[in-house]
Amino acid sequence: MRLTGVILDWAGTIIDHGSCAPVAALRDIFASVGVPISTDEARRQMGLAKRAHIAGILAEPAVRERWGATRGTDPGPADVDALYGQFIPRQLEVLAKHSVLIDGVQQAADRMRSRGLKIGTTTGYNRAMLQVVLDHAREQGLVPDQSVCPDDVPAGRPEPFMCFVNAVRMRLFPMWTMVKIGDTAVDIEEGLNAGMWTIGITRTGNEVGLTPLEWGAADQAERTRRLAHARQVLVDAGAHFVAESVADCDDALDRIQDHLARGVSP
Repeated sequence: MRLTGVILDWAGTIIDHGSCAPVAALRDIFASVGVPISTDEARRQMGLAKRAHIAGILAEPAVRERWGATRGTDPGPADVDALYGQFIPRQLEVLAKHSVLIDGVQQAADRMRSRGLKIGTTTGYNRAMLQVVLDHAREQGLVPDQSVCPDDVPAGRPEPFMCFVNAVRMRLFPMWTMVKIGDTAVDIEEGLNAGMWTIGITRTGNEVGLTPLEWGAADQAERTRRLAHARQVLVDAGAHFVAESVADCDDALDRIQDHLARGVSP
């Protein structure tokens, strides 16, 4: 058996070092209704389809309590719909400036293709948002073989359906010859639920949550602390391997290929 493909997440994995675009849009829409949320609260549900992400934030006890105190009632489905309606245009506004490829991603994709791998993607973004990042990625030289979003399937992460659709469209099987790479716990859960190998991404992703400039300004103790936290979150989610960025995944891919050659599946 040999590796046949990889399925990559977008924000924090391919583009948007630190996964900052969703945070900015989420904090804006919650502030607009008088219930500000912290960066940590915005990040906690990261990786889910964005409507589910908003619902998850509203289910947080502290946010729910602030909502009730401000608005006089507990949040319900209509509030999720209203916030999601505000989120879509706000996210589309900020996506362009957060669609820069993370350093080393293009070269890593070239190395993956030199292994004979096809490259698919999944995301928490809807189709309109995904099209923005696809267009910007193409301008920077990256064109995945397939890109699937929650609009294309019955349910987004952690359900495995986006991975399955990628596999069908790329005509790859079995699922254990493929690798899911992402920066959130639900990315890892998505890959595991699909029967795939998984690689968690730390430095460039949501759990570290720093832009390149912020990472460069952080001292070594802060970097070490954030990397250790991100690694633990991803390992706890079940990641088979962890790397700092997509550019650092070659060793993990080699090790997965060795496992497959010995008949070991995830």
